[in-house]
Amino acid sequence: MTEINLLDIGGFKIGHADNTASATGCTVFLPHIFAPCGVDVRGGGPASREIHLLDSQMAASGLHAILLSGGSAFSLEAATGVMEYLEQREIGFDTGIAKVPLVCQSALFDLGVACANIRPTKAMAYAACENASATNLALGNVGAGIGCTVGKILGMDFAMKTGIGAYATQVGNIKIGALVALNALGDIFDATGTQVAGVLSADKKSMRNSEQILYAMQETAAVATNTTLAIVIMNCKFTKSELNKIASMAQNGYARAITPIHTMADGDTIYTTSVGNETADLNVIGTLAATVVQKAVINAALTATGAYGFVSYNDLQN
Repeated sequence: MTEINLLDIGGFKIGHADNTASATGCTVFLPHIFAPCGVDVRGGGPASREIHLLDSQMAASGLHAILLSGGSAFSLEAATGVMEYLEQREIGFDTGIAKVPLVCQSALFDLGVACANIRPTKAMAYAACENASATNLALGNVGAGIGCTVGKILGMDFAMKTGIGAYATQVGNIKIGALVALNALGDIFDATGTQVAGVLSADKKSMRNSEQILYAMQETAAVATNTTLAIVIMNCKFTKSELNKIASMAQNGYARAITPIHTMADGDTIYTTSVGNETADLNVIGTLAATVVQKAVINAALTATGAYGFVSYNDLQN
C-alpha cells in the first residue's frame, strides 16, 4: 500500500464554499462522468436529500454529484444549486424533455458553533461547484468541515474543533480514498489507540473519555446535533448494489476511529462511488474502504485548527 493524494485517483473534482463568520459551508463531489454510487447510513439522526436514489431497488444506477453540507436539514435546499450548475452544462439524466441532474446531499449539524440562522444555500453550493478542482484540495477548516466539532457528550462547552480530512492509497492498479467531514458525538483515536480529539477536561488542557462518561451517565441527554459524513472514491468498476455493500464495510473505519459511534445522536453516512474501470474483488475493496475512512477521520482531527472558541488537536500539542 502506498499513500497517494486523494485527487490522484482521477476522474472527479472537489469544491468547497463556506461562510467563515457563520461557521457553515458545503463541499461538493463532481465526477467527470455519471458515476455509480452506493450509500450506508448508520446514525440515528441523518439529514439527507434524494438518498433513496441509491437504494438497490431504485432505477438510478448512480449520480452526477454528491453534496456534503453544514446547516442540518435547513440546508437541504443547497443541492438545488448543484443541480442548477449541472443543468447549465447539460449534465443530467435525459428524460427526453429535460436533463435532470441526479444529486444526493447529506447535512451535518453545525448550528451551535457560530450562527444558527445562517446556513448553506443554493448559491453557496453553486459556488462550491465553481470552486471545484481536480488538482487542488483544501483540508481542515473549510467547506462542510468549517463548523465541525467532536466530543460533545457533555455539550459544546467541552467539544474540540475538527474539519475536513482525506486519505488515499494505491495497491497495484487500484486507487481508493476517502473524504470525511468529521462532526461526531464521540472521541477520535489514531491507529495506535491514542486519543487525538474528543471531550475536553474541565481545564480544557487535556481530554476525557466519552465512552466512560456515557457509561457513568447511563442515559445520555445528547440530541442529534452531530453526524460524520464521508465519500469513498475508487477507480474500480462496481455496480450500485456492490457499492452499497462496500459502503457498509467502510463504516468499520468509523468504528475504529470514533467512539462512541453510530449513536442516536449521530447521522453517520458514507457514500461510495466508482470513477474508473479497474477490476477488483469486492472483499478487498470493502476492507480497503474501511482503512481509508479510518485514516481520513484521523486526518480530519489532525488538520483542523482551533476556531470559534474551540481548541483543536494542534492547540493541545503546544
